[in-house]
Amino acid sequence: MAGSDTAPFLSQADDPDDGRVPGTPGLPGSLGNPKSREPEVPDPERLQRITGLSPGRSALIVAVLCYINLLNYMDRFTVAGVLPDIEQFFSIGDSSSGLIQTVFISSYMVLAPVFGYLGDRYNRKYLMCGGIAFWSLVTLGSSFIPRERFWLLLLTRGLVGVGEASYSTIAPTLIADLFVADQRSRMLSVFYFAIPVGSGLGYIAGSKVKDVAGDWHWALRVTPGLGVVAVLLLFLVVREPPRGAVERHSDSPPLSPTSWWADLRALARNPSFILSSLGFTAVAFVTGSLALWAPAFLLRSRVVLGETPPCLPGDSCSSSDSLIFGLITCLTGVLGVGLGVEISRRLRRANPRADPLVCATGLLGSAPFLFLALACARGSIVATYIFIFVGETLLSMNWAIVADILLYVVIPTRRSTAEAFQIVLSHLLGDAGSPYLIGLISDRLRRSWPPSFLSEFRALQFSLMLCAFIGALGGAAFLGTAVFIEGDRRRAQLHVQGLLSEAGPSDDRIVVPQRGRSTRVPVSSVLI
Repeated sequence: MAGSDTAPFLSQADDPDDGRVPGTPGLPGSLGNPKSREPEVPDPERLQRITGLSPGRSALIVAVLCYINLLNYMDRFTVAGVLPDIEQFFSIGDSSSGLIQTVFISSYMVLAPVFGYLGDRYNRKYLMCGGIAFWSLVTLGSSFIPRERFWLLLLTRGLVGVGEASYSTIAPTLIADLFVADQRSRMLSVFYFAIPVGSGLGYIAGSKVKDVAGDWHWALRVTPGLGVVAVLLLFLVVREPPRGAVERHSDSPPLSPTSWWADLRALARNPSFILSSLGFTAVAFVTGSLALWAPAFLLRSRVVLGETPPCLPGDSCSSSDSLIFGLITCLTGVLGVGLGVEISRRLRRANPRADPLVCATGLLGSAPFLFLALACARGSIVATYIFIFVGETLLSMNWAIVADILLYVVIPTRRSTAEAFQIVLSHLLGDAGSPYLIGLISDRLRRSWPPSFLSEFRALQFSLMLCAFIGALGGAAFLGTAVFIEGDRRRAQLHVQGLLSEAGPSDDRIVVPQRGRSTRVPVSSVLI
């Protein structure tokens, strides 16, 4: 039996070179050679042996996960599509209706780490089945709440977070255990296409089902029926692949879960994870602000331009801006996700830092276009829409790439936990508070000016300019990610291959054969 000094360090099949890493005598250069930075990509037959699933079955699993992700966002925006009817039915104002989303986001954030912990340790398929079944039941129940029980609607929307948390933290890790390298990036792009499409379908389903049925309650009964189909598909089609097997060498031991606190310490010491999560938080801040305030801003712009009569108290506001902005969001989401993944895939061959650099370019590029969209709104609504289209396309380039970064800088047994805390961070500092902050700044500015429609427009215009500043900060976070991405990715690869063991925060070391015996060397000495 091979001893500890026969670690597969000198004979890696993906690096025939025998160069030396400067500063580490006797150590082969495989870790420092750029050619070995990408993980070994198994051929289809070997991939099928590892996962126990045929390529067709793996693709079908991704299709099921994509369908559920679409359903996830469709349900989230169905309520927004019938929000005026909900306000009228329960006799509530804007502040109370805003609580519907706040309660959901809050429960989603609280429950995400719980399901992240469970997803790293237990069968992910059954966790998702249970969560989605519960979510479907609660959503259906929310459509039968009487008008004097608004608090019960808030409770049910909070419980919906159980299902969404059980799915959003786990599904990307299943894709990571089915595919590697470019295949994984493509499948993640397909998975994240469901976000803009599902969001648009939510608006459409909410309003159209209400019109056909003549009752807004039926809009909330569409997604539960589709949720039952999702549970059946999960149970019949999806199989649990072994965690991290597609990234291990054949002679590497399987990874074992560590304690939750050990996972948190490891994530906190992973600068690529922290910085990319902060960058994605900026994306969530901007998209959350635009989702709520862009239609209102466009309406106020038309009022100032004299194209639309103002909304007077007691009258309903009639405008096509919500529909147009929704269509733009769908188109730019699909275009941006596909464009970001393809550009990153091509650049990655020449530059291993391509992923964070593409994310940084998208955020830094979107900032001036969003600023121009706001600045031009008083002169031309057409120019504003054009700049919004370009800005949102650049902004959407990040979605799938950020998920891919997390999956290759975090080891398989911590990925659900990492997904959970990225969700908490991006919502807590991003879209959970950004709409309120924009509204608060707008109100403060408006109080200092004489009351007029122009003052309302200018106040919201200036407050939304904060989005361009936050976008630039997010771009800087992704540039910081590019500094650390190679080292953190290689650490994760070494850990999966059994060459890097757990160590204290200042003693990350690997065991290598040197002069006939095992020697511990700092991992930083080979991450050149």
